[in-house]
Order: sequence, then structure tokens, then C-alpha cells
Amino acid sequence: MTPAIKLAKQRNITHRVHDYVHDPASESYGLEAAEKLGVSEARVFKTLVVSLDNKELAVAIIPVSSTLSMKLIAKAAGAKKAVMGAPAEVERSTGYVLGGVSPLGQKKRLKTVLDLSAKAFATIYVSAGKRGLEIELAPSDLLLLVNGQLADIKL
Repeated sequence: MTPAIKLAKQRNITHRVHDYVHDPASESYGLEAAEKLGVSEARVFKTLVVSLDNKELAVAIIPVSSTLSMKLIAKAAGAKKAVMGAPAEVERSTGYVLGGVSPLGQKKRLKTVLDLSAKAFATIYVSAGKRGLEIELAPSDLLLLVNGQLADIKL
């Protein structure tokens, strides 16, 4: 059981865990998850970690078929500039390997912004902390668990 699933259970959050056989040759972990689970790409969200003003990391959660706007995530997180976090720093801070970074149960709590498009769905899918493992939960519960905010952050 991953830290992400443990957190949802500990907080009595309604959720479902979905697993699938991950293909290491897959170019996009998120698109692979959507396809293998038979879920719309709009409901499967990827977790991206950015560096804000080269001072702190933050988490952006956007649909797997979307591209993150660095300007919008910086603005939403109260920074001037955002760039993708360095892979080693992301893994060290979150406790997860790339391709399996969950917004839930990270080692260090980071500012978290969920794309506004999540509001259109009763439940969304995010990584459960391992490649080939997704957790389905209500966007409002996700925000509660990560103390996050909603904002328009994709291109």
C-alpha cells in the first residue's frame, strides 16, 4: 500500500484504487493509464512538480492530455516564475519515482494547485504513487487531502 492510498484510508475519504500492467516503453504514463483503464483522458490527471522562483517546489495537477502553463501555475502559486522541478529534487521531496508521483502522501507537503477542469467530474484519477496504480476520488476530496486550491493552470 502506497502513502497515497494510506492517506485516503486514514482520512476516511471515499476512493477506488485501479491498477493495470504498466508498459515501460510507454511514452506517456498518464495517457497509458487512461487507455488501459478505459477512462476519458479528461478525467485522468498527471502530477507535475515545478520550482517557483528557484526557491520552493509546488505541485500542479492537470489532465494528462494537457500542457501546463508555467505562467498560470506561477501566478496561482504566488510566484513570478515557474520551471519544471529537477527530477532528483522531485523524487527526494515527494518520495515517489517519476511516472508514479502522486499528489497524495508526499514526504514534504508542497503548495498544490488542481486545474479547474477537474470540477466538471464527480471523480478524477490521479497516480496512487506507483506506475500502473491510480486512485479515483472526488476533486473536492483531493483538494482537502493536499490542502490545495483550484485554478486554471493549463494551456
